[in-house]
Amino acid sequence: MEQTEVAVIGAGFAGLAAARELQSRGIDVVVLEAADRVGGRALTVRSAAGSPVDLGGQWVGHDHARMTTLAAESGMTLLPTPVGGPALVVEQGRGARRMPLTIAGVGLALLRLELSARTFAGARAERVTVAEWVDRIPGDRVRRLLEVVLSEAFAADLDQLSLRTLITGIRSAGGLRVMLGTAGGAQQSLLSGGAGALAEVLAAKLAPAVRLSRPATAIACTAEGVIIETPAGPLRAARVIVTAPPPIAAAIRHDPPLPAKQRRAQRDTVMGTIYKAVAVYDTPFWRAGGGSGEMLTLDGPVPACFDISPPGGPGQLCVLIPGRRALALDRLDPDERREVVLTVLARHFGRAAANPLSWHEKSWHLDPQVGGGYSALPKPGAPAALIDATTPVGPIHFAGTETAPRWTGYLEGAVRSGEHVAATVAAGLR
Repeated sequence: MEQTEVAVIGAGFAGLAAARELQSRGIDVVVLEAADRVGGRALTVRSAAGSPVDLGGQWVGHDHARMTTLAAESGMTLLPTPVGGPALVVEQGRGARRMPLTIAGVGLALLRLELSARTFAGARAERVTVAEWVDRIPGDRVRRLLEVVLSEAFAADLDQLSLRTLITGIRSAGGLRVMLGTAGGAQQSLLSGGAGALAEVLAAKLAPAVRLSRPATAIACTAEGVIIETPAGPLRAARVIVTAPPPIAAAIRHDPPLPAKQRRAQRDTVMGTIYKAVAVYDTPFWRAGGGSGEMLTLDGPVPACFDISPPGGPGQLCVLIPGRRALALDRLDPDERREVVLTVLARHFGRAAANPLSWHEKSWHLDPQVGGGYSALPKPGAPAALIDATTPVGPIHFAGTETAPRWTGYLEGAVRSGEHVAATVAAGLR
């Protein structure tokens, strides 16, 4: 039987960071990944122009110190997220650059939410959905714009998101300004080579410890160590770190069964629902005359679009579609989905948007190894489900962006969680 000191389940950023930390301490490690690639919720492909295209997690924030360090060590630079003119706010197919009363109403509602995030501690927030909170805010346009902003931020419809989860996310990011901001915020930079490519660099440095297409199907704690069952045969380890998100980790059988609180963390969480598409053009033509590639729509199939073009080109427009709108796109064939999205872009950015050099898309909720994005979310009414997921069970430890107290749901949170748990495991082995 194959043996190692520590087995890491999952080769996303949490698993790769954990393995990297363990190897740096001289500890033998094997990383088991169910998919045929590394990166988890990060995935980089190449466009027809040769530029990297991130189809998963992509942004590095102002104080994402660990991701910044990993990028530098891997030879990548941070590129500023393009910031052009004011975002285009669209209603009923028409573009409008000025909605002062609507913007002011949204700002006031978010300020109230910010104050709640600092002071709110009631269990009632677990049962109240964000949709119910938004419904109490005056102004139809204000409510619709809030729905777009918050559903984009969490990759979920607001009736699937508890007020407690929203408040916890705000606290984790250091406030709403940081969570929603570009310059000085969580969306400040992009990686020159792409986030998925960075994961590939990290995995290459760990080789041959990373085993692709080798899912963990069962974990048994025995007197001889932890036995991890896989289709390619068992693996024995002294410790195991599970980095798969709780709803995905629920497929792993445990002997003996996990305690009730860990089972609850798996049962009472769901992955976010998100479709992402990137259209690539020769140049960012939408910037002519001070225009912006950022668009928010109060209705229609495409709620938001962002400019993620690298300096000097080519032009890249990123579309993120969460929740039920994403599920509606699943019912279309690829050509129909492309036409739906590009029709919206062409209507508001010009006819040139209808004919990209290349087109890239991914429905993360249809990926069987990932289950969705950006992260696992507690179901409304589930009490502190993800907090329980951090507690070790004997030799079994848990990591992942969902377990990070800071930057939960971000690549930075994944890296921090993996490094923290690896340090804990290492201390117990020495």
